[in-house]
Formats: sequence, structure tokens, C-alpha cells
Amino acid sequence: MEISIYNTDNKTVDSIAHFMDFYYSLRLKHLASDLLDQGLSPKQITEAVIKAMTVGKSAGLDIDQHFRPVFTGIQKQVVSDCKLSHLAYGLVLMNADAELRVVGDFQISVLQEYIEHYGSF
Repeated sequence: MEISIYNTDNKTVDSIAHFMDFYYSLRLKHLASDLLDQGLSPKQITEAVIKAMTVGKSAGLDIDQHFRPVFTGIQKQVVSDCKLSHLAYGLVLMNADAELRVVGDFQISVLQEYIEHYGSF
């Protein structure tokens, strides 16, 4: 006699969720590690990603649409990285160490663009 295990839980594949996950991943064109080329250290990038995610959450963004943890290869090593949407990349750069010139230049350009478009605050 064989014993069968009967499980009443039906686990259906949520194809819409998988499709949306795939769709959002196509929009994630940047890697957090790209900021290494801008002079940020891995520690500065990590801190900036955490701050950017906090900003996104407090603003009501669906974080999964803008940030995706991944592993990438850098100099023959596998490192923890994060794929970013264009918005998330800007948030990370905006929330990076303000003593870096690239960060200051980015913040100034964003504010100048805002003022040109909307006038004063």
C-alpha cells in the first residue's frame, strides 16, 4: 500500500504578477554600481540606496517598480547590486554624499530645472 499526501492548498501561478514583474524589470535600466564610475564608494552607494528607498516609501512609490536587488560581476567578483529605474537612479544620486561634486552638480541642476519650469518655490 502506498501513502499519498493530499494537500488542499492550491498554489496557482499568478501570471499577471509575473508579467508585471517582468514589465517593471524592463524599465530598470541602471545599476547602483554604475555610480562607482561617478566617484562614489560602495559604502556611499549603499547608504544612498537606503535613503532613496526611504524617500520613495514615504512618497508612496511602489518600491518594487524602481528598485530590484541583483548580483553583478565587478572585477571578477560577484557583488550585491541594485537595478534602478531612471527615477530611482536620480533619487540615489540626490541622496548620496553631498560632499561629492557629482552629487552637488546633480542637485543644482535639478533645482535649476524645477525653478525654470515652475518659477519660484
